[in-house]
This record gives sequence, C-alpha cells and structure tokens, in this order.
Amino acid sequence: MNASLTMPGPAVFDPDGFLLDPAMWSESLADRIAQNDGIGELSELQMGLLHALRREYLRHGSVTALSHVCHLTGQSADCMQRLFPGPREAWRVAGLPNPGEEARAYLY
Repeated sequence: MNASLTMPGPAVFDPDGFLLDPAMWSESLADRIAQNDGIGELSELQMGLLHALRREYLRHGSVTALSHVCHLTGQSADCMQRLFPGPREAWRVAGLPNPGEEARAYLY
C-alpha cells in the first residue's frame, strides 16, 4: 500500500493501509484506493455501503455488525463479501482508521 495517494493535502495511511485521518475521505479518494487495490471502479451499491459503514462508525466509534450495515442499505447480510474482496477492504476504502488488532481479526 502506498503511504499516500496524490491529492490536495495528501491522504496518509498507516503501515496497515488504513487512512490516518477519516476526515480526509471523499468518494474520489475511495475510488483511488479501490483502483490502487485492484477492486476497480466503485459501483453505486458499493458507494452506498461505504457511506453506511462510515455513518455507523461515526455513530458508534467502532466496528459495528457488518450484516447490520448491509441491512441498512437494503441488501442481504452477505453484501460486504459480495461487493468487496472482504470486510477489511470495505473498511479501508471507506477511509476508516485502523480498528486495532482485535477488530482487524474480525474484519478478515
């Protein structure tokens, strides 16, 4: 993972590839992270899921039940696995900070 992606006020990532400052996130940055990670161009469904994931993180300050986030977007409980290579990638593309060792294990 690149330590930063070119953008005004560079987005800086930790050694595990998580955005250090979630306030730097934008849909444009999400697209760049996804392209850089080989996910490709983000669909409307994927972007909706990222927004829901960010809202839930901001509301609770931690990893929430991923199936609940899928439910909030009107999708089946396995949407995270269908729309992204895995929950960790969705978390990263959503620009959320490193959730810590225990929560990271939950995201794999």
